Amino acid sequence: MKVNFYTSTREYNEKKAEFDSAIFNVIQNGISTLGKQVGDFEKAVEEYTGAKYAAGVASGTDALVLASDILGFKDGKEVITSPFTFLASTSCIAKHKAVPVFVDIDPETFNIDANKIEERVTDKTAGIVPIHLFSQMADMDKIMDIAHRHNLKVLEDAAESFGMRWKGNGEDYIHSGIVGDMGVFSFFPTKTLGCYGDGGMIVTNNEELGKLAKIYRVHGATKKYHYEYLGYNSRLDTIQAAVLSVKLKYIDDAIKKREIVANWYKERLKGIEAVKIPKGAVNQKQVYYVFNILAERRDELAEFLKQNEIGYSIYYPVPLHLQKCFSYLGYKKGDFPIAEKTCENILALPIYPEITEDEVDFVCQTIKKFYK
Repeated sequence: MKVNFYTSTREYNEKKAEFDSAIFNVIQNGISTLGKQVGDFEKAVEEYTGAKYAAGVASGTDALVLASDILGFKDGKEVITSPFTFLASTSCIAKHKAVPVFVDIDPETFNIDANKIEERVTDKTAGIVPIHLFSQMADMDKIMDIAHRHNLKVLEDAAESFGMRWKGNGEDYIHSGIVGDMGVFSFFPTKTLGCYGDGGMIVTNNEELGKLAKIYRVHGATKKYHYEYLGYNSRLDTIQAAVLSVKLKYIDDAIKKREIVANWYKERLKGIEAVKIPKGAVNQKQVYYVFNILAERRDELAEFLKQNEIGYSIYYPVPLHLQKCFSYLGYKKGDFPIAEKTCENILALPIYPEITEDEVDFVCQTIKKFYK
């Protein structure tokens, strides 16, 4: 049995008429940058998340770059973040000549260890970039407390966390991305809410920051050919916005299906001593964007899955402090041992709403076969 790590074709075939109509309507009415569908999708995201302002941009990476610039993460300022993440979470800091300052991760959640952040704060620190990884958010209560006491800006890398909501010690659940000063989403195809190309969004509850996000995405123009800032050319494509609007209607159902799939894995992998399933937090609403395990002999297992036509991914094989592009920061192996160990053992299994129980069974049986 072949099991893809991800496929878009099943969802497309289920809702073919809606996707075809959405795309055709954009083309039929004339292609335009930042067309009506972009504005409609931004409003829909605002309604779903509770964000007061949403600005669609070309990618999640661009969203991080724009937001970092707007928040002043540049010119020698220090910004605290995690080394266990995708490149864009840190390159957005370095591109503006700010200094990434890494903190090790929590071994249970893979998110930045909020208990270790404050010891890295200096008089040069401008902000914190927590990354909400895989299925749950970082400890935003502790992070926001540190930020308020030290007058720091918080940029939530919520690229993977559409649908996740934080409660912590509060009374209400707050959607990822709007707990801090600004947040970003990625609509890369594999994401919980993914488009048919690339796309991203900046969200905030701050009116001034919301205005700047929409100005910065069009070269820094307040009106056509009038530039108050040195901005970017980064606009969410109108066709992608149309596709995303279709998907957003079904997002809660998709999230529930992902949870069902995650529970299939948990049930079937229980009892395998060589496999550890990460714990979930109780003070938030999780979303299983990725289903990870920590596996002994990870690379051998990955090869065995490949031989049996089972897709997988490794998020992430090398932590950022050991990547060549960040060698100038002076970190060395052993500086962040939990992140380094996690990179050696972590393995992501196929999960998407359309995967079947038989396919999950096959994945789990293959893993059991390997360890036997």
